Amino acid sequence: MQPSNSVEVLYHDHHHWLTGWLRRKLGCPESAADLAQDTFVRVLSAPATPVLVEPRAFLTTIAKRVLFNHYRRQDLERAYLDALAQLPEHVVPSEEERAIILQTLTELDQLLDGLPPLVKRAFLLCQLDGLTYPQIGAELGISVATVKRHLHKAALHCYFAL
Repeated sequence: MQPSNSVEVLYHDHHHWLTGWLRRKLGCPESAADLAQDTFVRVLSAPATPVLVEPRAFLTTIAKRVLFNHYRRQDLERAYLDALAQLPEHVVPSEEERAIILQTLTELDQLLDGLPPLVKRAFLLCQLDGLTYPQIGAELGISVATVKRHLHKAALHCYFAL
């Protein structure tokens, strides 16, 4: 960034606009304010900020990624809560356990991000559902050898992501 375009100036000049843009997308002022802050946190955590000719386009690009992650987390949370609703009452975890499980699921989702959908599905069927290779192959309509390749690819991805 040029000296006159510091993050502080960027924040001062565009925070209100970005919050309004996000409010129109979300329909919720509180979530919009949170995601605007997350957007600027990403700007601050970037190793180097480029010279900004169009600062609003730059912020919009980052905010769209933050918004995508927000929606993805909401979908994950909704699926988890639906699964919890189907459990018998005596098995339902406490609020603290639910928060820990949800955080773990979010981290797992981020860890597997970037894998092809079939590889991700095979990994989840093996690790979460406990299916055998032949069962995964039957579920996905692929051979056992392909299941092994997919699981190997997922394992390598996880190893190098950590």
